[in-house]
Amino acid sequence: MGSGGSGAAGLGALLFLLILFLLLVLLLRICGRPLVLRRGRGEVGYLPDPDRSPPRAARRRRRPGALPPPFPNGWYRLLDSAELPNGAVRSLALLGEQFAVFRAQDGQAFVVNAYCPHLGANLAAGGRVVGNCIECPFHGWQFRGEDGKCTSIPYAEKVPDFAKVQTWPSCEVNGMLLVWYHCEGIGPTWAVPEQREITTKEWVFRGETEHLIDVHIQEIPENAADTAHLTFLHGPAILDGSDLRYTRSRLWNFMKHVWKAEWQPEPEPNEHCSQLLLQHRATIFGKPMSLLDLTVSARQVGPGLVFLIFEHAFLGRGIILQTVTPLEPLLQKVVHKIYYQKNVPAIIPKFILRAECLQFERDITIWNNKQYLLKPLLVQEDSRIQKHRRWYAQFYSEKSRRLPAQKEGLDW
Repeated sequence: MGSGGSGAAGLGALLFLLILFLLLVLLLRICGRPLVLRRGRGEVGYLPDPDRSPPRAARRRRRPGALPPPFPNGWYRLLDSAELPNGAVRSLALLGEQFAVFRAQDGQAFVVNAYCPHLGANLAAGGRVVGNCIECPFHGWQFRGEDGKCTSIPYAEKVPDFAKVQTWPSCEVNGMLLVWYHCEGIGPTWAVPEQREITTKEWVFRGETEHLIDVHIQEIPENAADTAHLTFLHGPAILDGSDLRYTRSRLWNFMKHVWKAEWQPEPEPNEHCSQLLLQHRATIFGKPMSLLDLTVSARQVGPGLVFLIFEHAFLGRGIILQTVTPLEPLLQKVVHKIYYQKNVPAIIPKFILRAECLQFERDITIWNNKQYLLKPLLVQEDSRIQKHRRWYAQFYSEKSRRLPAQKEGLDW
């Protein structure tokens, strides 16, 4: 490279460092509190339409394809434990069900069917916690959270033995309340792993992001096996942003993200888990920047939980907990929560989370607009995609709810 090329390279590198410095200054201003970013439905993931029609119109026009069952069997996040104090009741609609979630005064959380079997009132719409029971706001019937049995009817001499509300297995792990869903009513077949560093507070909470995505749940974890998309979709610099129309601009072309990935399912007794090992490095004008080298181990646990552990030579270790919860057959709520070593400045995990969010929003544009292909046209290098589909099929049952044939878009 001649002297002119060297000068341009030096100028580009200086420009990159200046922008990086400005970003760090901006992040330092919010260093004292966790990063919280929530995207509403349609707020990201749809490109502007020439006729200025809203995302809802794009959803109507889209042809979703021959989709798998909408609700795989497994554990799903309901809410954070801190969102449910003692004596609180919450109404939540997801997985094709309506739940009443409440916490007894002794701290135990319970999940029951929201509708009272007496006359159908919603237990979470005005109901209150009495001991370890939830009281119906309509007639005062009280149902025990542990087994759903009715323990009291204010105006009846005897409570029928068959009077009960459906209960759902739940657990609280890593600061979250989760519910077990199985289409055939089978109990949990695996436990949600506890992240020791979160429980012992060695790693502290530094922020979270939340997105609503118009896609079938299986499409999201399938990205782990689609290693070819990493270079093409996530190779351009994060400074290019998440709008796919501009992610290959010449302005930031001197910087690239380079990914090396390997996906494999785990053997028994953890056949419900899979592992994605990611090596990330960044290059400036083709030369590696070792400061941005990062190793990520992403462990998928069932259909809706991912543990992304970050390791950096100088910046320590941390984790992003990714939860995917189906609100509707083609509407997923995805939450990323980051925990990091407490002795690492908060700006570091916040920057990691923001970069992850930006890259994730590139995926959302693909998911929001794509069609699921039952028999995709694959080349030899795509073999892991079919392997992932075979692995993921374990979360469906013969009785899994099937979607009706959709002729017109994604409005359910």
